[in-house]
Amino acid sequence: MDANLQSYALVLHKDADPTTGGVAICGFTTAGMVGVIAASHIIKELKLKQLGTVMNAEFPAVALIHNEIPKHPVRVYQGDGIGVFTSEIQFGTETDIPFATTVLDWFTRGGFDQLIIIDGLVRPEKEMTQDALFGVGSSPRTRDQLKGLDIEPIQQGIVAGITGFLLGEGDRLGIDITALLSEANPMYPDARAAAIAVEAVCDITGLEIPLSDLLENARAIEDNVRNIIENASQMLPAPERDNVTDIDPSFG
Repeated sequence: MDANLQSYALVLHKDADPTTGGVAICGFTTAGMVGVIAASHIIKELKLKQLGTVMNAEFPAVALIHNEIPKHPVRVYQGDGIGVFTSEIQFGTETDIPFATTVLDWFTRGGFDQLIIIDGLVRPEKEMTQDALFGVGSSPRTRDQLKGLDIEPIQQGIVAGITGFLLGEGDRLGIDITALLSEANPMYPDARAAAIAVEAVCDITGLEIPLSDLLENARAIEDNVRNIIENASQMLPAPERDNVTDIDPSFG
């Protein structure tokens, strides 16, 4: 890794052993919050322990409360042969390279074999396909792995942000990095898109991660959004008759 690339400090808990091995997973707060939702679900279902916190003086001074426990927003977790890196708030694009470099530092210190990035993908509405999942692999092994699982590869295009930089570094450094890009709705937290990505993680790693809670959350989010839209439409005034144009359906 280029020594000129700046990374953030990974502050470990007392007596924490950073060497985990196995598979590393990271998810950030991007389109549809797919990455952070998926990462949080994996942490919860696999009962992973927090290993440490990513710190920088320029980060906003906030604590996120989980079950009455305050936590810094950028954290790393570990378990038997698995580690998870997650950020629960969104940072500016100027932090993308330092964050990606921090992920690579954590990956190296942890002795991991493979990195899986979970991210959301937003396309023009007319091109959107329900439950679509795309993959990009940094090495021939990861690309063959994606093909074997029938995950559609991105043949041409641009992957931006932290995910894009990590993929490029994976190619440059010979690291097995896989990006799972789940098509997401950018208007609300898309738990269904996250569930699709987590299912692919299970296929790639052989991990058993129940999806029932995540799918239930997806239905709840969709119902809430639907109710908001319906309530908003009911609050709009009906068009006045003078402003309505009569059209002869036989014309044309």
